[in-house]
Parts: sequence; structure tokens; C-alpha cells
Amino acid sequence: MTRKASIERNTKETQITAEIDLDGSGAYDIETGIGFLDHMLEQLARHSLIDIKVRAKGDLHIDFHHTAEDTGIVLGQAFAKALGDKVGITRYADVHLPMDETLTRVAVDVSGRPYLIWNVTFSRPKIGEMDTELFREWFQAFAQNAGITLHVATIYGENNHHIAETCYKGLARALRQAVSLDPRQAGRVPSTKGTLTG
Repeated sequence: MTRKASIERNTKETQITAEIDLDGSGAYDIETGIGFLDHMLEQLARHSLIDIKVRAKGDLHIDFHHTAEDTGIVLGQAFAKALGDKVGITRYADVHLPMDETLTRVAVDVSGRPYLIWNVTFSRPKIGEMDTELFREWFQAFAQNAGITLHVATIYGENNHHIAETCYKGLARALRQAVSLDPRQAGRVPSTKGTLTG
């Protein structure tokens, strides 16, 4: 079974292509035009062991909002497509991700029911050139289009770079576990309903 997908999205605001392999090695090839977002998506790939390739061109002359949000949309759609009917997956996972003074908790249910709880606060309006308010937009877009329930909470932290990075690394580690195939499931969907489509 190959769990790969590619998605292309073209609007007047952005043109984005994404390819993912859920059973990869964490390889990445990412160009969004937003340096810090590239860095975060590289962390997502490396620590989830999901191969990710993204090419995004957006209206960065206006601001970074459309590119950040639409990248989350496209990666979420690729994730959902690669998962297919979710047969045999572990489904649930959670992680506490430390980075120096920061600790972030991420919990995920690959349920087919999109929902985001975001309990993360930044003390600065930007990291590099990226608006910190756009991190929630990215996570919302990803969760909605991936069809996952996602809870992200920074328990404590001071450095804004560390706070953002623990969110992405925490998501990576949780997804790595949640999409892993559980041999005890014996090809079943992990739900008493028999489906994970919402």
C-alpha cells in the first residue's frame, strides 16, 4: 500500500503544489517564499518522517496571509488524500515537546472530524518577517483540510521562535505516531462505526 498524494491549488492569490509520502524518511524540498514558514515545514517533515515537497507562489507583496493559509490547506488536503480510508492506522497520539524553556503539548485524532483548539500565545507580532498570528491560521487550515481533531497548547515558554517550533515539531511527532500502521488492527478502521469520515 502506497500512502502518497499530490495536490495542486491555483487561485488569484496563490499557486501551490504539494507532494507527500506518509511512509517516507522525513525528506523535504520546500519553497513558499516565506523563510520562517519554510523552516517550520522542514521541521514538520523531518520529525514526522513524512516526505514533503511544496512549491508556493503567492501575493507576498500584499502580506503573507494567503500564502501561509493556502499552504496549510494544500498540505492538509494532501495528507487526507494519502491516508485514504485510514485502514489500520493508530489514529490517536499525543506528545509533550520541549525546546529549552518552552514546553508544548500536541494531541491529535485522525478522525475525519476537523477541529482545532489553539492555546498558544506569542509576545511579539513577528518572527523574522512572518506574523505570529499566521501560525494559528496555518494550523486551522491544515486541521480543517486534513480532517483531524488537533489540540495545541503551549504550557510555558518565553522565546517566540521556540514556541512556534515546538508547535510544528509537536504536530510532527503526533502525526508520526497517529498515522503509523498498528499491526493489531489487522486492516480494520480504528472505529466502532467502521468508518473515519466524519
